[in-house]
Amino acid sequence: MENYNFKKKLIILNKKNVALIGHMGSGKSILGQTIAKKLNINHIDTDLEISNFENSTINDIFLSKGESYFRDLESKIVTKSLDQNNIVLSLGGGSILNKQIRDKLKSNSITVFLDVNLNELNKRLTHSHKRPLLKNTNIFSKLKKLDTQRRKYYLKADIRIHNINSINESYLNFIEIFSKLNDKNNKN
Repeated sequence: MENYNFKKKLIILNKKNVALIGHMGSGKSILGQTIAKKLNINHIDTDLEISNFENSTINDIFLSKGESYFRDLESKIVTKSLDQNNIVLSLGGGSILNKQIRDKLKSNSITVFLDVNLNELNKRLTHSHKRPLLKNTNIFSKLKKLDTQRRKYYLKADIRIHNINSINESYLNFIEIFSKLNDKNNKN
């Protein structure tokens, strides 16, 4: 699928962009970069945007200013990003808890939930030192708690991809499902 077809399909679906959602470690950033590169469109990683805006790491923002400050800033940056056209956004795992973000996602975006089982996420995140919510805690227990809070929102996504294999396979799954979603819309 080339850039033109992608943009055309977004217009047909009455959406501005594609937004990747899911838990930390699910592959949102790397898949977002891959989709954007292969389709020759822009990619925005909202956590990176927040870090750049604050000139600080997410960890340091959590430490110095707290989670509440981070979530407020996240809301502003994500909602602004969602207004852009023909882009792929990789959202932070917790952004889906914000109703304003969920509403904006529903109206502006094709949402893609990268679903990875908790055992696999635990393996991926065991040695991560850049995840503030995983500091000084049992990672698997924390993932279960986060999953309980977030899964109901993740499952409302337009597309669900089990991201357990290669990024290229996940990309191909995305293209296939996105095309079918578009074809289904054309039949209605």
